[in-house]
Amino acid sequence: MNSCLDVSDVKKHYGGNYILEGLSFSVPICRISGMIGPNGAGKSTLFSIVTGFVASDGGTIHFDGYDVTRLSPELRVKQGMGRTFQVPREFGSLSVLENMIVGSPYQKGERLRNVFFRPASIRQQESAIREEAEEWLSFLKLSHMKDKSAASLSGGQRKLLEFGRTLMLHPTMIFLDEPFAGVNPVLMDEISGMIRKLSREGIGFLIVEHNLSALSRLAETLLVLDRGRLLAQGAPDDVLTDPAVQEAYMGGSV
Repeated sequence: MNSCLDVSDVKKHYGGNYILEGLSFSVPICRISGMIGPNGAGKSTLFSIVTGFVASDGGTIHFDGYDVTRLSPELRVKQGMGRTFQVPREFGSLSVLENMIVGSPYQKGERLRNVFFRPASIRQQESAIREEAEEWLSFLKLSHMKDKSAASLSGGQRKLLEFGRTLMLHPTMIFLDEPFAGVNPVLMDEISGMIRKLSREGIGFLIVEHNLSALSRLAETLLVLDRGRLLAQGAPDDVLTDPAVQEAYMGGSV
């Protein structure tokens, strides 16, 4: 399988303390992979480095055959990367639908020249973007909230909205940071179902999540980080029964 995320010898330190110590791994970008590890293992730092929000202190990152190590987050989005954050970053003063529309990139109306010389093209694109946004809201079961202020959403609904805004970027792989945190079991199952469906349609996922039970049922492969290094990688059942993983992650039992 050629389409992969390849992280090679990535390092990151703050004030002489290494957060990532020569981390290397590869995962297919068209599959569902999960990442676990104790607090301070470097998971969030890795996500920020891979998606371009934080610069590494060494190593390389290749995505779908391209070296993206020095690319900005915006250029990584163009390559097919999308990500969510532990705390959703919606525009609270805008409606849910407006948040989705804003998430669509490369809008012609953002260029002043087009406003004057291509108004019909702008209207056509705006109509298509709105239609796509409404389709994703239907998929996410948020259609009934589309005209509500994003600030009025529950915590779980805000996670869904951020997920939806990421989908508006047309990613080939989405990096999900704690998608189940603070989410009730029913919504957790619904989100898992959405991820599986999107995966079958060709979108890959790398998911950081503390809920081991939910993640092990969802992911095809688990990666374990411990103190900035890759401790294990493989099928969930194999990884979670590895004595080294159990010792590092839960003091002897997972």
